[in-house]
Amino acid sequence: MSFVEHGADGVAIMLWAADASAPERLATPFFMAAAAAAMDVPVEIYFTAASVRLLAHGVAASLRASSRVNKTIHDNIREAVALGARCYACSDALHAHGLEHAELIAECHGRGGAVQFMARASDLRWRALVF
Repeated sequence: MSFVEHGADGVAIMLWAADASAPERLATPFFMAAAAAAMDVPVEIYFTAASVRLLAHGVAASLRASSRVNKTIHDNIREAVALGARCYACSDALHAHGLEHAELIAECHGRGGAVQFMARASDLRWRALVF
């Protein structure tokens, strides 16, 4: 389903300032990812800096964007992935936070960082969002 005549080939989302220290900022990036994926737009989510901690087992599952919602941030990630979004962890951020791939949630598809994100951001057929 496309709402525009000339849609994007994909959407790359970088999580940089959206991290566990401010859970109220965390649902929106995954809502955007889920919306684009539901429209059959390829979506790649790049977790950088402190946001990479959201991929560690138990972190996103312990966070809610608001006390008024029952869904955890992990639920939001799962929904986006179920619709087709792919999640990537920055290797440097993993190292900086002492995380190994084995410690990450199943929704993480592998490693991807600055080079991969910039390849998408500089491709005129893709759109880039930074949270």
